[in-house]
Amino acid sequence: MAKRLQSDRILLSTTLALVVFGLVMVFSASAVLSGNQHGTPYYYFLRQLAWAVVGLLGLLLAMNVDYRKYRNPALVFPAVSVTLLLLFAALFLDASHKTHRWIRWGPLSFQPSEMAKVVLIIFLAWYLETRQKAGTLNERRSLAPVALVIGITAGLVLCGKDLGTALMIVLIAVAMLLVAGLDLRYLAAAAFAGVIAAIVAVLFTAYRMDRIRVWLDPFSDASGKGFQTVQSFIAVGTGGLFGSGLMQGRQKLFFLPEPHTDFIFAVVAEELGLFGATLVIAAFGVLFWRGLIAARRAPDLFGRLLAVGVTVMIVFQALVNLSVVTGLIPSKGIPLPFISYGGTSLLFNLIAMGILLNVTQHSN
Repeated sequence: MAKRLQSDRILLSTTLALVVFGLVMVFSASAVLSGNQHGTPYYYFLRQLAWAVVGLLGLLLAMNVDYRKYRNPALVFPAVSVTLLLLFAALFLDASHKTHRWIRWGPLSFQPSEMAKVVLIIFLAWYLETRQKAGTLNERRSLAPVALVIGITAGLVLCGKDLGTALMIVLIAVAMLLVAGLDLRYLAAAAFAGVIAAIVAVLFTAYRMDRIRVWLDPFSDASGKGFQTVQSFIAVGTGGLFGSGLMQGRQKLFFLPEPHTDFIFAVVAEELGLFGATLVIAAFGVLFWRGLIAARRAPDLFGRLLAVGVTVMIVFQALVNLSVVTGLIPSKGIPLPFISYGGTSLLFNLIAMGILLNVTQHSN
């Protein structure tokens, strides 16, 4: 009898718990704002619920597709080409919040950079395994295509005024290159180039310099550019041990701008207190733990690289978001995976988790 494949139940249950929790918190954070803007408290909740259903279907599908089928140039190259085309097209469409991150069609919106992260993980896993098997991973001619794809992807995202996601793409790539066995000299050179590029992107852009100044002292302009950060501090600080209670938070009531998106963790901390915030952090800790186990037990390098890429993408996005909300780093516009409002982010995070769960089915 053939062996029945089983996914990591801890990883799956933690992911589903975060999705359900995210729906609850989106409703709590957006109900009043939604009623004021759209005449119904359910506008944002129902949209997020619809994306969650689609995302869970994507997770289920990815869970049941053998991850080794992605090891196919006929799939990889068209996926990379379409992703780069969408990133390029977004630069010429109408701006939203002074950025070019979305492709909009009527009431629907799509953020190509979320797709780009997943496609890049698949491309790197395939290409690095191929070069590793050929024994040419550390040859310069083998590294050129990697640098080209990473550079163009991150560059297009950066042109859309999304430095945070561009840095996340580079971070995912560095983690996968490290696991693949790239010579540390090349990694050091790439890291140095990335740091220089980030510094230049900040120094020569006025609004990014403003973010740095606000981050250093948000109370110097508490009613202006530092308003969102200060309101986040107030929400987190007033939560206490067990919070004010679900739906009882005050900072979301037109104080904290768009509380259901990037700063939703501030609402969690205010309404559920240190206890609830700690549970959320612990859940991402579980994802990190189980993701590393999946990578270690993967039967081949391709599966190991997929597991590392997905784990780094999810967990480090969460780490960046939590750091922004608590003022540890400047604002980056990175959503909290599975919890923040945002359909494209939720969809591709769930698809990525489906791929990771399929890798766990084949674990040694």
